[in-house]
Amino acid sequence: MEHQHSEHQHGHGGHHHHGEISEKTVKYLLISFIINMLLSVVEIVGGIIAGSVSLIGDALHNTSDAFSILIAVIAFKIGRKKADHKYTYGFKRAEIIGGFVNLILLFISGVYLIVEGIGRLISPEPIEGGIIIWVSVLALIIDAATAKLSHHGSEHNTNMRMVFLHNLADALGSVGVIISGLFVVCLNIYWIDGLVALMIAAYMIYQSVLSFPKVVNILMNAAPDGLDLAAVEKALLKIDGVRDVHHLHVWSVNENDVSLECHIVADNLELVQTAAKLLNKEFGITHCNIQIESCADCADCCL
Repeated sequence: MEHQHSEHQHGHGGHHHHGEISEKTVKYLLISFIINMLLSVVEIVGGIIAGSVSLIGDALHNTSDAFSILIAVIAFKIGRKKADHKYTYGFKRAEIIGGFVNLILLFISGVYLIVEGIGRLISPEPIEGGIIIWVSVLALIIDAATAKLSHHGSEHNTNMRMVFLHNLADALGSVGVIISGLFVVCLNIYWIDGLVALMIAAYMIYQSVLSFPKVVNILMNAAPDGLDLAAVEKALLKIDGVRDVHHLHVWSVNENDVSLECHIVADNLELVQTAAKLLNKEFGITHCNIQIESCADCADCCL
């Protein structure tokens, strides 16, 4: 019996995986974290002066978003570390764990806003509309800038997507608070504050629930969506000299790296490179561990 291992990685020569965020983006995200934390302080002070619970609520929500940016940066830094004797697969999954934490934060923030919103609808309180509008305009500018920044790479990266969604929800929240401030100033209507909070909360919870299964699937070592295991087996069996394929496992290490392990029964024990190239080309599998067995080793399979 001969055991061979083949690893094919995309992205040599300085190219990033399309799911990675660049060092430049990380720098901008750290700046965004600091700006968002300062904004939270301004919102809390403004909320206390104006007597606005919604503005203080927006500040707390903004703080959780700022921490979501920090989580994304930390996860990215850990994910770049090389594999060691204990973490033999490396640290790439740190980004998925970070994304999972972000999802929970997004969900909790949504639930918090629902509680706040219902409270506002039941018993509206007098608030200073002018202060709310000015602080929220500042918040909107910062949130919009951070959302635009984090949109880069958000299509293929859970953390960047979470940061983007957090900031988009914040920007929408700021618009809502501005509208409620205008209602206070122009019409002395206070309950709109609660309604806006409920709408933002619904959006946040919807987004977190939508993204949850994908992140959990990766953490549970599920086969990637859209990858047909039967098709992988069929393709391997088509290789000249391959008699049987068994112990086939495919899983995602993170959003972009797919791993495979299997046993192949073959006459020719040098087929591992052919199989690895086929898996990379047809299924985008970047890391495979293939054990070749001769018919003598596995008589039952070759009957």
